Amino acid sequence: MSDTQSPPEGDTEAHDDHGHEGPGYATPQAAIEEAKREKTAYVMGLYVGTDVDASDFLAVVDLDPESDTYSEIVDRIDMPNRGDELHHFGWNACSSSCHMDGLERRHLVIPGQRSSRIHIVDTKDRRNPEITKVIEPEEVFEHDLSAPHTVHCVPDGEILISMLGDADGDLPGGFLELNDDFEVNGRWEPPGEIEMNYDYWYQPRQNVMLSTEWAAPKTYYPGFDLEDVENGKYGQRLHFWDWEAGTVEQTIDLGEEGLIPLEARFLHTPESTHGFVGAALSSNIIHFAEKDGEYHAEPVIEFKEREHEDWDIPVPALTTDILISMDDRYLFGSNWIHGEVWMYDISDPSNPRKADSISIGGLFGDIQAVQGRELNAGPQMLQLSLDGERLYWTSSLFSSWDNQFFPEIAEKGSVMLKADVNPRKGTLSLDEDFLVDFGDCEPGPARAHEIRWPDGDCTSDVWQ
Repeated sequence: MSDTQSPPEGDTEAHDDHGHEGPGYATPQAAIEEAKREKTAYVMGLYVGTDVDASDFLAVVDLDPESDTYSEIVDRIDMPNRGDELHHFGWNACSSSCHMDGLERRHLVIPGQRSSRIHIVDTKDRRNPEITKVIEPEEVFEHDLSAPHTVHCVPDGEILISMLGDADGDLPGGFLELNDDFEVNGRWEPPGEIEMNYDYWYQPRQNVMLSTEWAAPKTYYPGFDLEDVENGKYGQRLHFWDWEAGTVEQTIDLGEEGLIPLEARFLHTPESTHGFVGAALSSNIIHFAEKDGEYHAEPVIEFKEREHEDWDIPVPALTTDILISMDDRYLFGSNWIHGEVWMYDISDPSNPRKADSISIGGLFGDIQAVQGRELNAGPQMLQLSLDGERLYWTSSLFSSWDNQFFPEIAEKGSVMLKADVNPRKGTLSLDEDFLVDFGDCEPGPARAHEIRWPDGDCTSDVWQ
């Protein structure tokens, strides 16, 4: 399966000459300066946990403000099976492979969180992608792994996927490796390095990878139970790996300040060891960095619990997603239950300074409708334009958790929204003219989850 052909002329949204032979951009600054404005988004659409008996799909969303179909779903690729729960997905290649002549960022790797099925989608025609291969669950289970989550390309063209459970949906999780022909190579790491798994990010110049923890699939699949936290069934540790050896070198237990550490982000510059993790249940942002040969981590942003008349306990913000702007200037995040999307100035990574926020959706958001459309939930999955001037988000977390906290998502679907960002002033402003309503999908309302750009983005590109 070759990735050497170019996208059709007129919709490349890519570089012309970056001074290298492979995919992506030579540096993060090159991504900012050379990337064209995003005109297409790929967005997960899900029917798992709704009354609609249909398969999940990949939505192609028009982001060109000059287009007659702006902010509409212009194509969709329905998965061949039902019940996958598409969740996170990634590319076969990114800027970490910019030295690889002949390799192209062209194929999306789209796992099913519940099914452990892995779909390969060819985006040669950006507006009309097609499925070219499906890796069935049995091939994954052979390696005693299940519940795929984060997909990153590896610099030499291979693909690494974090797996949250064993073949039975229990612990431990691990990592599954695919080769550049999308064949299963096997486990990446020696079994037994970790118990829980979730997200990961690697910094190859530092020879380090960071992985985080959610829980065993059998624990989080049915929904959230506070007793599971009390019984130690949810994670609170960060694991720092030797990237080349595939072994854990250091583990940091965050304790109650770091319950359910989810999204992991290193700064984009490959020279840095600084980064951030969002601890969802503790609603803290953890800053980490290497000093004197060891990594250290501590909370640097805290979102306070709030009282709500329908809750017996104080309501956590539930910080579910974070990302870093390509220039490493701003950290963005979402508080799903409270209803807030925010940005912090991280020029000094260990001392973030709040820049701005939008109170929208969730239980406490000041804005509860856009264009007359009720939002039903707070901001969740984020994606930022490469120039840092447009922030997009969707509002579905995970089917059983949606149904527990915001059940109207299953009945009316979720949305995709946008804010304009002024990086010079550090401000966010809601674009009320932009709304993608997944409630209007056929054959019924759908959930919207992760977002990707055809030519890379702030949560999938890594540099060497």
